[in-house]
Amino acid sequence: MAAAQASIVATGVSYLYPGTRALDDVSFSVEAGSVTALVGPNGAGKTTLLRCLAGLERPLAGAISVAGIDVLEEPREAHAEMGYLSDFFGLYEQLSVRQCLQHAASAHGVAPADVEATVVGTARRLGLGERLETRCNQLSRGLRQRVAIGQAIVHAPRVLLLDEPASGLDPEARHALAALFTQLRVEGMTLVVSSHILAELDEYCTHMMVLREGRLLEHRSLHGDPDQGRRIRVQVQGAVDWATVLAGVGGCQLRAQDTQGASLLIGHGEGEPARVLRALVLAGVPVAAFGDDTENLHQSYLRSVAPGQPEPRS
Repeated sequence: MAAAQASIVATGVSYLYPGTRALDDVSFSVEAGSVTALVGPNGAGKTTLLRCLAGLERPLAGAISVAGIDVLEEPREAHAEMGYLSDFFGLYEQLSVRQCLQHAASAHGVAPADVEATVVGTARRLGLGERLETRCNQLSRGLRQRVAIGQAIVHAPRVLLLDEPASGLDPEARHALAALFTQLRVEGMTLVVSSHILAELDEYCTHMMVLREGRLLEHRSLHGDPDQGRRIRVQVQGAVDWATVLAGVGGCQLRAQDTQGASLLIGHGEGEPARVLRALVLAGVPVAAFGDDTENLHQSYLRSVAPGQPEPRS
C-alpha cells in the first residue's frame, strides 16, 4: 500500500516491558477509510500497540505516523486528528454527559461557537440525547461506555482507535455501535478496533490484523483482492475430477478442493457465475450448492493461528 493511501503507518515498532518484548519489529500501513480488526490472544500486544499509535507510550524503536503526522515527534498535532478509547476508560463522575462532551470537544480544538451543536449531534448519534443533563455517576456501565465513545469522536477525528469498545453494552447497543462504526467509515474515518468478540467485528471490519507474542502474524483485507477475481464455492454430492472438468469449462481456476467440493476463482463479469454453473451441470458435476466463497473473521483468525502456519511476520 502506498504511503499516500495510508492513514496509519508503523515501521519497525518495538516496545519492551521488564523481561518482555511486548512489540517486536511491527510494521504495517492501514488504508484510509478502512476498519481494521486488531485481534490476537491475551498478551499479544494489542493494547500496547494501540497506546503507541495514540502517542501514549513511546516505543523503544520505530516510527509511527497518523494522518501524515509523526506521532512521536508531534503528539499534540497527531492527537487533533485521532480519537482513542482505552479498555479501562475514565469519566468525570460529577460532570453531566453534556459537560463531559463539552470538555472533550474543547480539549480537541473544536471552535467555541461550534461546541454546543457538536455535543448535541454526538449525543444523538450515541442515543444519549435524553441524558445530556445526567451526571456520569448515575449512568449504567453501557451508557458510560457510550459517553466515552462520544468523547473519542466528538471532534470528528480522521483516525479512531478503540480498545474493546463494545464491553458492557447490551446486544441492542452493540448493534447500534456497529452501525455507527460503519457510518463513520462511509464518512471517511479510519478505524482500528481491538476486541475478543470476533462475530461483532465481522459486521463492520474490512481488514484484519493478527498479533501474536508481539509480532504481526497477518494483515490483510477480509474481502480478498478484487483484481484477482471472484471466489466461488461449489459443493457436490460425489467424487469429481476437477482438473478434467475445469479444462472444459474455461475461464476459472481451482483454488482448493476437498471431499465436499471445491473453491474456484472466476471472472468478475456479471454473467460469469451463471456461465460457470451451467457448464458444470452440463459436464455432469453433481452440484449440491453454488455461491460466493466467503470466510468470516472468526474463520480467518483461526486459519491465521493454525498449527503449520508460517512464523509471524511484519
